Parts: sequence; structure tokens; C-alpha cells
Amino acid sequence: MIEITEPARSAIKTAIDGAGQPVAGLRVMVQGGGCAGMKYGMALELEAQPDDAVVTAGEVTVLIDPESQAHLSGTTIDFVTGLEGSGFVFDNPNASSSCGCGKSFC
Repeated sequence: MIEITEPARSAIKTAIDGAGQPVAGLRVMVQGGGCAGMKYGMALELEAQPDDAVVTAGEVTVLIDPESQAHLSGTTIDFVTGLEGSGFVFDNPNASSSCGCGKSFC
């Protein structure tokens, strides 16, 4: 389904550990919007939904709703730190183009 790099797993684990309450995992989703038509979203979830795809990578769990699964199939999620800041980067083979911000695609 998706690949999550070690730096991304570490960043996700830090977010989950800092949540202050038990969470089921990190939801990764695709939503309409953004400058290229679709954008990635992420949120900590208290409960998994019955139809979620559940991806376990090391000590972290990622949840993907059915509508987002096709858009994210084969995607690699990384976490990078650089001069311009740090954040998650999506390498999505399903995206035909993306915008300059790297958060939106079509």
C-alpha cells in the first residue's frame, strides 16, 4: 500500500507520543483542494474506522480511508529537514503533476 521511511516513522512516533492521550494512529488522507486540485492531509485519530487500511511500520500505525487508498497506493512518505524547514514529503507515483509547495497534486 504505502512505504514509510525511518525518518517519517520517527516523526510520527514523536507526534503520537506527544498527543497526551492514547491514539489509534496517524490518518493520512487525500482531500480536494490545494493549488493543483488535491492535497494531502494528516491527523491523529483516537479510533480506527472499520473500513480503514491499517499500515503498521515499526512502532507506528497509519490509517487510510477507502477514498484515499487508490490515490496513495505505492506512495512513499518521508520526513525531511532542510534550510527551508522540516516536514513530511510524499513521493506519489499516482500524481501526474504537483505544485511548488509539494502539498498539492493532481
